[in-house]
Amino acid sequence: MTNLSRFATWREIQAQPAIWAAWAKALDVVSLRDWVAALGVDEVWFCGAGSSAYIGEMLVAALEGQGGPRLRAVATTDLVARPYAYLNGRKPLVVSFGRSGNSAETLGTLDALDALAPDAPRLNITCNAGSALALRKAALQRVIVLPDATHDAGFAMTSSFSTMLLTALAVFDESGSKGQLETVSADLTRLLPQYEAFARAARRPERVVFVGSGALTFAAREAALKVMELAAGQIPALWDSTLGFRHGPKSFVRGVTDIWVFGSADAHAARYDADLVAELRGQFPSAQTTLVGPGGDIDVPTGGWGIILPVVLAQVLAVVWSEALGLPVDDPFVGQGTLSRVVSGVKLYPVVAK
Repeated sequence: MTNLSRFATWREIQAQPAIWAAWAKALDVVSLRDWVAALGVDEVWFCGAGSSAYIGEMLVAALEGQGGPRLRAVATTDLVARPYAYLNGRKPLVVSFGRSGNSAETLGTLDALDALAPDAPRLNITCNAGSALALRKAALQRVIVLPDATHDAGFAMTSSFSTMLLTALAVFDESGSKGQLETVSADLTRLLPQYEAFARAARRPERVVFVGSGALTFAAREAALKVMELAAGQIPALWDSTLGFRHGPKSFVRGVTDIWVFGSADAHAARYDADLVAELRGQFPSAQTTLVGPGGDIDVPTGGWGIILPVVLAQVLAVVWSEALGLPVDDPFVGQGTLSRVVSGVKLYPVVAK
């Protein structure tokens, strides 16, 4: 059996339960929630690029309907391209996520805020204590620097993604408490050996699909990205919502395709998940459809903060498939000069107040 622990990415995936359990004790949730409440803002924007943007999408979907300020996922890749459209007279709480905290879009967002909304409050969540997100000053700002262990050495975001997501849930989920960090930690401790066994026994597909409902739709988006990144594009991956998948994207399924349905803990949504699983198994016998969720083929508690747990399964699958392809898992694009751990090649243009 191949020893995957030689890869930093694998060790970072395996470290997540311990990181979350320790972080539950260190994170000062009460003071952060009090600070947010005292701001009295009517909008909260969750901002980041790539996986860090998907954190915002998961949060907005997970917290839909809880009341309070309007929650929006605003990718920094959108905000930097069109700062005047987004920051025209608005003063939201801008929550920025960044593993490195130094990406071009992160810097561009901070520049745009300085120029167009200097009084807008900011909450920066980063894995890098030496980054712009950690050190750059603003008029009204709080900074959360995650444990050093979350500053992944590998190309793909794994513990950084999960811990930033859970940190934001601890602050903004009005019905939750940071004790749920310990719960998901215990759940993942139990699930990780199952994930590995399943991944090692599974075939390596030619292409893969991830779907889900609500926040799990965007968990599926992150899952698809993890596979494409670590397979260096050799395994095309698609994501969609459970109900949206039939509306054209189902044409992606052909040949040796694996379809992973992230099953909802919501009883109503779960009916649609089950219907899709049955339909796909009937229509695509050469494909393999797996339900991941409560009572599924892989029984995973996806309710509440458990939305992160299917993502970790995809992280495990991606490493196993990457290694099977003979790729350097910690840097699948080494020598190609096309993708890097921190995105490069972005030229920022100045933003000035009009």
